[in-house]
Amino acid sequence: MYKKLFKPARKLHKWLGYLLAVQLLAWLLGGLVMSAIPLEKVHGKHLAERTLPNPFTQQNYTASLDKITAQVTNPTHITFEHFLTTPLITVTNNSGQRSFHGISGEPFQAPTKQQITANAQAHLLINAQPISTTFIAQGDREAGYNPHIWQVQFDDSINTTLYLSATNGKVITVRSTIWRIFDFFWMLHIMDYDARENFNNLLLISFAATSVLFCLCGMLLLLQGIKLRKFKRLIQRTK
Repeated sequence: MYKKLFKPARKLHKWLGYLLAVQLLAWLLGGLVMSAIPLEKVHGKHLAERTLPNPFTQQNYTASLDKITAQVTNPTHITFEHFLTTPLITVTNNSGQRSFHGISGEPFQAPTKQQITANAQAHLLINAQPISTTFIAQGDREAGYNPHIWQVQFDDSINTTLYLSATNGKVITVRSTIWRIFDFFWMLHIMDYDARENFNNLLLISFAATSVLFCLCGMLLLLQGIKLRKFKRLIQRTK
């Protein structure tokens, strides 16, 4: 009875091994890489700050809040911020955010390319210089698919890149070669080669189920080895 199980199990184990070899290596290598890189470095917290301390006090914001909120439909939240040397009052509603000059109360004008570069430099925590500042109408995955953004690249060894809002100049995200390596192995790990976000895709589930079957076949073959050793000992005792 057991021999009838061992033979097909051996064949199945071999062919499943051929099928799974590359993906199992990708899973193991991805797990090693992702566990070895601290998430703080992946998120670029050592490269740049997302927000800077506000140098302005409440007294510096002299604009009329009534005048500002009257320009926004159903405001839900007001934030006192700044952009470079300009105090800002940002009003949030269900549609998004609008920023106003903190002194004049006028709508904040979209920053220029030079201002965006200067703001990116101000947020940087490393010694590097900007090498390009590019406007992007629609960001890709690296930029979080955000529309209307600026990409500022620096000349350091890990290609640090800051993405900033074209509307108010805020830093949206920080990327680097470290993030790109992590993202590549994350893609291999979850087997979502497009959006790299779907952890429940059919391809991953299929390979995971096949891997379980591969392990079960291997465990069955281990039993064969145990039974074979016991049989050999029994023969030696009878001699």
